[in-house]
Amino acid sequence: MTRLTGDALRVTVFIGENDTWRHKPLYSEIVHRAHTAGLAGASVFRGIEGFGASSLIHTSRLLSLSEDLPVAIVIVDTEERVRAFLPQLDDLVSEGLVILDDCEVIRYVGRDEKSGESDTKGKRSL
Repeated sequence: MTRLTGDALRVTVFIGENDTWRHKPLYSEIVHRAHTAGLAGASVFRGIEGFGASSLIHTSRLLSLSEDLPVAIVIVDTEERVRAFLPQLDDLVSEGLVILDDCEVIRYVGRDEKSGESDTKGKRSL
C-alpha cells in the first residue's frame, strides 16, 4: 500500500466529458495511466456546469446543452512522482487545462483488502 503524508503536489486536469483517447474516454485513460505509474490515487469529478477556452457554457440544466459536461481529474502524490507523470498528460491532453497545486496530505488511509476493514482503529468499511 502506498503511504503518503506531508508535502505533496496535486495535479488537476480539466477536460470535457466527451474527450477521447483512441476511442475511449480521456478521463479513463488518464486514471489508468496514473494507476500504472504507481501514483497514490486519482479521482474523476463530473461538473454540472462550466466553460473553458472556447467560452461555450455547458450545463446539465438544459437538455440541449447537457452534452460534454466539464470533468476534473485530480491526482495527488509526491512532487517527484507527479512531475514524472506530467509528460504523459502532455501527450494526452490536447484541449483543456492542467494545473499544479502544492498541498499537504493530512491523512491517506486505504482498506485492508483481506478483511474489508480500514487500517484505522474503530473505522470499518463494507
